[in-house]
Amino acid sequence: MILDILFGVIVLATFLSLIRAVIGPTASDRMVAVDIMTTITTVVLVVLSLIFKRKIYLDVALVYAVLAYITTLVVARYLEKGI
Repeated sequence: MILDILFGVIVLATFLSLIRAVIGPTASDRMVAVDIMTTITTVVLVVLSLIFKRKIYLDVALVYAVLAYITTLVVARYLEKGI
């Protein structure tokens, strides 16, 4: 029951951020939407780690979150100043 609700919320959040990424009026809006999707992916990996009781998914989620953070910083710097 709880997992069904959680799955529905994750799908809805992903769909809404995908819409923002496609029709976002500015590049900043698109980047924020992509950042939200990476955060959702991290949450999915953590939930899978809890469901399957596998610690490796938690490690993968941590590495993915760090890489997403660095990517967001690089793109934000590019949008602000250029390369």
